[in-house]
Amino acid sequence: MVLQMKEEEQLKTGTTTIGLVGKDSIILAADRRATAGTLIADKRAKKIYTITDNIAVTMAGTVSDAQLLLKYAESELRLKKIRTGMDCTVKEAANLLARFVYYNIRKMSMIPGISHFVLGGKDNSGFYLYDIYADGSITLIDDYISSGSGSVMAYGVLETIYKKDNSVDDNLKLAVKCVNAAIQRDSASGNGIDVISITSEGIKRILEKEIDTTIKA
Repeated sequence: MVLQMKEEEQLKTGTTTIGLVGKDSIILAADRRATAGTLIADKRAKKIYTITDNIAVTMAGTVSDAQLLLKYAESELRLKKIRTGMDCTVKEAANLLARFVYYNIRKMSMIPGISHFVLGGKDNSGFYLYDIYADGSITLIDDYISSGSGSVMAYGVLETIYKKDNSVDDNLKLAVKCVNAAIQRDSASGNGIDVISITSEGIKRILEKEIDTTIKA
C-alpha cells in the first residue's frame, strides 16, 4: 500500500532562485529555507548543486523529487565522462535533466510537475543558462531567470537593474539584492542566501558576507 502525503505535509523549498548571464560568467543564487506547509522545516536547505566541474543547478519544488532527479543527472553525466573521456556540454546536461523531469511527472501522473530547475554552466563553446520548467520543457535564457514562490519580487529588481554587460561582481551583488527582496515579502523564502559564480576558472561558492551589495546606478 502506498501512502500519499497530503499537499501541506510535503517538504518543499518554497524558494527564491536566481540565474544571471553576465560577461563571461553565470551567477546562481538561492535562499536557504525549506517549508512543510506553514512550518519552517529547514533553515539551512541546500538549493544549489554542482553536478559537474563546470555545471550547477538551482532547485525549487518538492525536495525529495528534486534531490533524486539531480542525483540521477549527476550519476549519468559522470558515467558519460568515464565511458567517452569527454565532458558533456551544458546543453546536453540541460536536456538530460529536462528528460528526467518529464519522465517523473509522466510516471507520477502529475501535471504540472513538482520540481523546477535553473541550470547554468560553461563548456568549450561558452556560458549558458537554461530554465527547466516543472513540465519538463526547456528554455535557453540569454539574460536572467528566477523561479520559486519569491520570483515575483525578484523579477521587479531584475527588470530594473540588470544590464547585459554586467561584470561578475555586478551580478553577484544583483543576485543577492534579488533574493533579499524576495525574503522581505515571501514567507517561504529566507534564512540566508547561497551564491555561486561560474567563470573560466570554474565554480566558486561565494559567502554572502563577502559581497558588497551596493550597486552603482
